Parts: sequence; structure tokens; C-alpha cells
Amino acid sequence: MSRSNAPRHAIDISEDAGVRYLHFGSDWIQGAMRIARPWSLELPYTRDMLFGLLLRTPTEWPRSILQIGLGAASLTRFIHRYLPRSRQIVVEINPQVEFVARQYFKLPDDPARLHIEHACGAEYLLAGGPPCELLLIDGFDPAGRMGALGSEPFLQAARARLAENGLLAINLLGRDRNFKALLDRIREVFAGQALALPPTASGNVIVLAHSGERRNYAFADLEQRATALKSETRLDLRPTVQALQASCGGESLHF
Repeated sequence: MSRSNAPRHAIDISEDAGVRYLHFGSDWIQGAMRIARPWSLELPYTRDMLFGLLLRTPTEWPRSILQIGLGAASLTRFIHRYLPRSRQIVVEINPQVEFVARQYFKLPDDPARLHIEHACGAEYLLAGGPPCELLLIDGFDPAGRMGALGSEPFLQAARARLAENGLLAINLLGRDRNFKALLDRIREVFAGQALALPPTASGNVIVLAHSGERRNYAFADLEQRATALKSETRLDLRPTVQALQASCGGESLHF
């Protein structure tokens, strides 16, 4: 996508109680960074986007990450700091978002490990490319719409893009009237191998999906992994593990 076709919406910055926020011309929060701890994940839904770290071996996975939507670079900063073996490609439709992320949100400058691609995320994925182990999709317009990022062709392309041990994490708005249709579409495309995490207080629902074989994960093991992850990175996924166990029932997760 050429710069002339990039979105022209306003990009605003606000700060409150030590947290800097990104907005696209409205009060809607598109990203956040705690100024004193820029590498921490401030918004709960961004933490859930990395729930897959509990389902794989974090010392070996993920080596390749494709992220659709840069926003305030929250995930990008965390990955760059705490997952040094990972290589990231971030696709962002609006070049101004990258500029703002560098100026105000400490976007890392490391061409060897991080590449920013200015393109429409849907077009980029539909064009094909090498497989990735973790595919993060978090893209909305100023009105909170996903557009083509929720379409069946896009989701089919996402499934095709995953490596054998790959995982998809996509951010949905649980209060959106199209939420159930989107969730059903993801489940259909991934042959039922999709897991909706419990909604955050803001109403975001992270859906994980993959096309490999189902595995059993004991919740006790997941909580142990979450405790270790918190010690290593400050990322605390124990509340999500506990909420997921409460919603699923039983001693293990089959996914």
C-alpha cells in the first residue's frame, strides 16, 4: 500500500497517572505504555495475546513472529526485550503510527530482529509468505472495526501462514454485535481448534487457534509455567489461567 492510500485519521497522545495512551482521533484507547516500565504490558488484553508462551517451550519458541497492527508497540517492545531469539515482522497500514511509536512509545530500533512493513494487513497476509510460529492480529480502525481482518479469506490465509507448531492470537471485542459470528468463523476455519480466553474487564477476548494436533495441558502445569514466566519477564498470566480453569472446569485444557 502506498503512503497516499494510508489512513488519514488523527493520532493523539494522552497521559494519566504515569501511563501514556495512544488514540486514533477519539477516546478509544489503541495502546498504552507505563512510562516507568515501558517493556511491561499495561493493558490486560495484550498480556493474554501472549498466552501461547505457556503452551510452548519459551526458550525455543517462537523464533518467528508476524504481527498485524503496531499500535503503541506494546507487544513489540515486550517481545524485543524478553524473547531475544525471536525475529519480528510488524505490518502497519499507517506510516504515521510507526513515527508516533518511535517518538512516544519507545519502539525498538533493531533492523536485525525487527522489521516494520507499511501495508494493509489483510493484503499482506493474502499475498502469502514464509511460515511463522506466532501470528498476532490486533487491528482496528478508529471506530473499532476489524474490516477484512475478520473475513474468512483472511483467516484462511492466517491458517496457511502458521508453521507446524504455530499459534494464532487474535484480539476480538466481546461486546461487538459481530463477536459470535467472528468466533464461529475462526472455529470453522481452524476446524474447531480455537480457544476463546475469558474476557478482560475492558471486554476484549483473545482467541487462540492452531492447525496442529490437540494437546492436553494440566492447569497445574500451566500455573507453574505462568509463575516462572512472571519471575522472568513480569508478565503475569496466572489470573488468566485461573479464570480459564474456572470457565472450562476439570483439571486440564484440551487444545
